[in-house]
Amino acid sequence: MNCPRDGTELIIEHHHDIEVDHCPSCNGRWLDHHELDELEATVPSTEEERRATIQFAKNQSELDCPKCGKRMTAFNYRAYDLELDTCEDEHGFWLDAGEEGRVRDIIEERIRGLNRAASAEAAWGGFLDGLKGGGRRRGGVRDSITGLFRRKR
Repeated sequence: MNCPRDGTELIIEHHHDIEVDHCPSCNGRWLDHHELDELEATVPSTEEERRATIQFAKNQSELDCPKCGKRMTAFNYRAYDLELDTCEDEHGFWLDAGEEGRVRDIIEERIRGLNRAASAEAAWGGFLDGLKGGGRRRGGVRDSITGLFRRKR
């Protein structure tokens, strides 16, 4: 199989314990269709945390699939400023030099964002529970708020 960028013969290498086809000339990598999932899974996370739409803003690529020769589709990976190329027949993905690191960075950022959202949701739930239970004990948040609006007799 040859590099879709410069035609150099791709060599098989192990990258993050995944067998990928590597171009020694441009340093790009061909990942078979399932190998992008495997690359994402190298970041400590669950499958549920990684589940999301991967392809945004599709357009025609300038590259041909190294397996079938059809023109590939370029897309923004997970709506980030990272354009990857894929074969519409699901043969795989072309990642230019350094893009595999960006994929891992994006997954790490996604996991941090999900963790922040879960933490904020839990804190909000605790706040609301405090409001609900504040009427049962003196000095609760609810007492403080409702005390502002009580008329003095």
